[in-house]
Amino acid sequence: MIKINMFSQADSVKGQGVGSAYQELLKLLRRDLVDDFYVTVNQYGQSDLTHYHTINPTYYLNSFSPARGRKIGYVHFLPETLAGSIKLPSMFQDVFNHYVIDFYKRMDQIVVVNPIFIDALVKYGIKRDRVQYIPNFVAKKEFYVQPQVTKNAFRNRLGIPLDKFVVLGDGQVQERKGIDDFAKLAKANPQVQFIWAGGFSFGKMTDGYDHYQKLITDPPKNLKFTGIVPREQLVNYLNIADLFLLPSFDELFPMSVLEAFSCATPVLLRDLDLYRAIIDGYYLSGKDFDALNQQLRAVVSQPELLKKYQLLANQASEKYSETHLAQIWHDFYMTQYELGRRLGQIRG
Repeated sequence: MIKINMFSQADSVKGQGVGSAYQELLKLLRRDLVDDFYVTVNQYGQSDLTHYHTINPTYYLNSFSPARGRKIGYVHFLPETLAGSIKLPSMFQDVFNHYVIDFYKRMDQIVVVNPIFIDALVKYGIKRDRVQYIPNFVAKKEFYVQPQVTKNAFRNRLGIPLDKFVVLGDGQVQERKGIDDFAKLAKANPQVQFIWAGGFSFGKMTDGYDHYQKLITDPPKNLKFTGIVPREQLVNYLNIADLFLLPSFDELFPMSVLEAFSCATPVLLRDLDLYRAIIDGYYLSGKDFDALNQQLRAVVSQPELLKKYQLLANQASEKYSETHLAQIWHDFYMTQYELGRRLGQIRG
């Protein structure tokens, strides 16, 4: 049996998509692929494959050990995608950016969750044949369409009328998530209830922390900030939402969108190249505030349009289901194992 060790602190910070993606993969391996792979987490013994999910300095140091076998790195971000998320002094930012790329270059194989980042990694000096795209996925047992009675009960618990149109956003409260446009849309549509499920995962290190803290303290009357919501409770919010709206300026492959699809919740996103590369045709989009506002008002006034994107969300959820991705991960790990054997990276 092939031994895979995961090195990860992805779930140490609440409210991150990186942690959600890691948890989903770990559960899939331990449930559906147990006949082929023995999976451990943060162990320093001998492994055939070592899969690094986060870039902790201790992981960088242990990557030099021959006991790691063949090293696989998960790319959830690049230096440029951190702009608007974490604010560091320029000197430290430069050092950190260099470290990120150096960590990726230590890997024998890179996995990206969005194909648009392959070219960016090549520009950083990583060979194209060492980079592979594997999309994120969501478990249907955790994100699913609830019965209407359950939806109604949760609306009542939040004090939201059953006939109120609800727009939900999800993720860390930070500039790159487009929080300012989300709040502006709430002001422009007072008849709609807006909810943002998320908070400050990085506390005061968050870029624009003071500005967003003021917004949370004094939001538009029709906008609720929930703070960080445990992932197992997000299904409740997604099921009461008539529309999921993520006005981010930059993403990789947001788990929140897949979670919305899995709950058959229509999705509205900012028009970005990276979305077109992976989920084109399954969602509504707008390039700026005006376009997003126009799309929002269209679905509020046209139930048939909303129904169309409910069906498309359900179709997208099948494409990015755990069943489909289980075979992809199985084949990937088997290929990496054979490569490691051939190159003498795996002992025994």
